[in-house]
Amino acid sequence: MGDRIIQKKADFFKALSHPTRIKILELLREGELCVCDILEALKLEQSNVSQHLAILRKQGILNSRKKGLKVLYSIKNIQTYDVIDFVTNILRQDLLEDSILVEQFDDKCSSLEDL
Repeated sequence: MGDRIIQKKADFFKALSHPTRIKILELLREGELCVCDILEALKLEQSNVSQHLAILRKQGILNSRKKGLKVLYSIKNIQTYDVIDFVTNILRQDLLEDSILVEQFDDKCSSLEDL
């Protein structure tokens, strides 16, 4: 695989690597939103949200369009949510495995106390 493609993949994951950007994408899961709605939902400064939106747009993850005085944002490729959902499932599996280990540890400690 060429270095250019690998770099594009890395840039895509970098764009997803901030909690605020994940929150923005989750908000847009329901459909197109005005930047004013995104600001209200996140309770962050406009400049901060604008920077995050610009990063997502630059990486081709978001579309933006003007409607009157409003700027509306939407997800460019719905398959981006497949990536987010896949990671969510990996994390869920890790948590499940950790909880099983904790149960086994607790069981082991309990049986030692009985001795």
